[in-house]
Amino acid sequence: MTRRRLSIGSFIPSSSRIDTTNSSTMADSGTKGDSLHRELKRGGERKYYIPLESDPEIFTGLVRNLGVEGFEFQDIMSLDPEMLEFVPRPVLALILVYPLEDDDTTQEEAEKDKPMYDGKGEDEPVVWFAQTIGNACGLYAILHALSNAIDRSKIRSGSALDDLLTKAIPLAPRERALALESSDAIQSAHTAAANKGISAVPEAKVITHHHYICFTKSPKNGRVYELNWASKGPIDTGVIAAGDLLSGGALDLVREYIKRTPDNVGFSLMGLVSSS
Repeated sequence: MTRRRLSIGSFIPSSSRIDTTNSSTMADSGTKGDSLHRELKRGGERKYYIPLESDPEIFTGLVRNLGVEGFEFQDIMSLDPEMLEFVPRPVLALILVYPLEDDDTTQEEAEKDKPMYDGKGEDEPVVWFAQTIGNACGLYAILHALSNAIDRSKIRSGSALDDLLTKAIPLAPRERALALESSDAIQSAHTAAANKGISAVPEAKVITHHHYICFTKSPKNGRVYELNWASKGPIDTGVIAAGDLLSGGALDLVREYIKRTPDNVGFSLMGLVSSS
């Protein structure tokens, strides 16, 4: 597709497959050393998924197949206030696609002295999955949005997502990551979504250069968290969202990512909203 310059005030939806967590980029981005995904994958990747195309219809279809009705993803075309008026509210979670820069050590520096997250159970502020599946950060972003932004009662009983959360929430991050890896139902739903779209379906181990992350509000404390494969755990941004994810300082978190690479057009943004 043709791309044009992306500014803070203007988004264009991306129809390309821009998911990435392959081993070549992980070596130069995100946290290093004691990160859980690096430890679990020591000796080689165990599993790769086909990258998801960044398309709200594909994401919404995957949401349905995971066991959630009544919610959908929509493109957010601009951060200009007058354009945001066209976005259905409330926006429950944001999924940002951004370009990975080989020389960007911002997150690594911010987290170098932090311990690995070890939260588990019903008391943790947000549900977080350490990414250990290559090229699956689109899936992880969706799981983070659904696991935190919607009420558990909205997830169909016995569905792939319901089964995963029942097994995973009581577990520590290492065991939780392995529970996701071993879910055939989640993998099947992802594969069906990954084979849709307007771009050619790539190999699972394709090297790509963009990444999905999720911003969502904790159902426990109302604070906005960044959920990112490259981190050592969920990141409490310090933003308290009195309204939805288009309120207050939540959008400033997106703007900060754009400012890091202002000349790169490889950004797009989707919001999780009610479809009823």
